[in-house]
Amino acid sequence: MAFEIVTTVIASSTALVVAVVGYWFTKKREREAELRKERLDHYKELVSSLSDILESDNNFQGQKRFAVACNNLNLVAPVSVIKALQAFQDEIKSSNPGRTLERHDELLSSLLVEMRRDLNISPDGESALIFRLWAPGKPQ
Repeated sequence: MAFEIVTTVIASSTALVVAVVGYWFTKKREREAELRKERLDHYKELVSSLSDILESDNNFQGQKRFAVACNNLNLVAPVSVIKALQAFQDEIKSSNPGRTLERHDELLSSLLVEMRRDLNISPDGESALIFRLWAPGKPQ
């Protein structure tokens, strides 16, 4: 009789532990997926705000939108993305007398590669790829 009770207790305990561990891992994956979605939304906003500060279309509202997007990334982005963002910001700031288009494109590419890595997007060929922004033509 005691053996049956011990067996029942062990089986019940095992089932409970499996259920708790399964629940914990499921919640952990859900939190990671939610954070990844949040980061993707912030990354999209940053890239979208970059369009507002292109040389041909640079205005205060665009600069403000870009600043907010950058500041929000500090909450959710990993260190590698934040460092790449800060290097890009240092290059494009108006007080940088040595700004160059080549360095801009290099640092923008580095930033976008880091964001893609964070989102687990395949990095095949990224090291050789230079990202550039597309701007609309000026109205006639």
